[in-house]
Formats: sequence, C-alpha cells, structure tokens
Amino acid sequence: MKAMVLCAGFGTRLGDLTREVPKPMLDVAGKPLLEHILAQLARHGFTDVAVNLHFKPELIRDYFGDGTKWNVRLNYSYESALLGTAGGVKNFEHFFRGERDFLVHYGDILTDQDFTAMVEFHRKRRAMATLLVHERARSNSILKLNAEGRIVTFLERPPADAWKGIERTWVNSGICICNPEILDFIPAGQAADFPKDVFVKLVSSGRLFGFPLSGYRCAVDSAERLAEARATLASRSKHA
Repeated sequence: MKAMVLCAGFGTRLGDLTREVPKPMLDVAGKPLLEHILAQLARHGFTDVAVNLHFKPELIRDYFGDGTKWNVRLNYSYESALLGTAGGVKNFEHFFRGERDFLVHYGDILTDQDFTAMVEFHRKRRAMATLLVHERARSNSILKLNAEGRIVTFLERPPADAWKGIERTWVNSGICICNPEILDFIPAGQAADFPKDVFVKLVSSGRLFGFPLSGYRCAVDSAERLAEARATLASRSKHA
C-alpha cells in the first residue's frame, strides 16, 4: 500500500528549534520524528511512501535515502513553492493513480493508531476519504459525525457565532485514508489545503467519514508538544 508523509513546511511555530532543521527531523527519543512515522506505516503494510520536501530537503534525503533501512521504498517530491496539504498530494498524482486507497500523514504527527483497522473501516463504507478524528474543546473546525461515522458537518475556521452551544467537537487529526477519486477534487498547479479546499466540499457527497482516534497521538507543533512527545516515548521505552 502507498502513503504520503507531508514534510515540506517550515515549522515556524517551533521557533529556533526548526530554524536550521526541518520539523520531521526533530529528535524524539533518539530518532527523527519522521523515522517514527515510517516505522508505524511499515507496521501496517504501507511500504511505498512519498515524502514532499521544500525546506532543507537534503537533510531528509541524506538521512533516509531510499528507505530500505526502515522497510519502505521512499519517493521524494520536491516543491519549489509550498503547495499545501492537498496541493502537495496532487503534485505527486501519478504515484497514487491506479491504487485502491492511499494514506496521507502530516509530518508532525506522532501516533500508534491502528491504521489497519482504519483502512478496513474506510473500505467497508466505500468512502472517498476517511479522516482520523479526535474530540477537543474548541479548534479550527467544527466536525460532526452521524451514527455510521459519516461526516455530516465540516466547518473550517467557522465564525464565532457558529460555536454557540458547542463545548467539544470532533477535529481532524492530520491523517486520512483516501480513494484516488479525491485527486479530481484538488486543483492542479496551485496551493490547496485538505480541510478548507477539499473536505468541506466533500460533505455533500456523503462519502467523507471520520474514524475516532483510539491510540496515542501528539501533534508536534510547539516546543511544549515536542517535550511531551519526548517524555511519552522515553517512558514507554523504560517500561517496554
């Protein structure tokens, strides 16, 4: 199975930590964050992996090479200008055409989620896209699921009055399983993001689903979250 890990961003919210190093190369328990992601993908049968690059791409390419050491085959997609989460996938469209499904994984997400179960859920529902979701108080989006797990509301960066009466909502966890049909909904040759440019439009199709998070997840998007990820993995290693 194929997957793409999105690694082209600058990671500016981490300040000096990512001034000279791409965020996926930050050390977490003695390994780059991306190394943990690749190991998790390989465990669930995702052995052909694309990685998009922009900021200091040589640091990622030189470390991971062709991916053999991590039991994956790596393919690199360099972006001279950032294309966003969806645009980066569209830019490597040829890699995914002809596949039954593929996975998209943000490059700053550390998780032990069961991707195999997520793929089964996706295929059973014949979804175009299945998002890994978790509950959180306030976020950039309001996302509602029905009893089948179908996403019936997806509001990206809604106005303040949309939050009236809502204390907690499902939110996008930064990982999704996609049918190649989704590529037709992404504009070519321009920047585009999955939440605001693709997922919002797919709600009316009835083929956008949410799969609730059941494992550990940490978005390494701040110095505090990086410290949390390091502490969690160090603790797990100690008790393994």
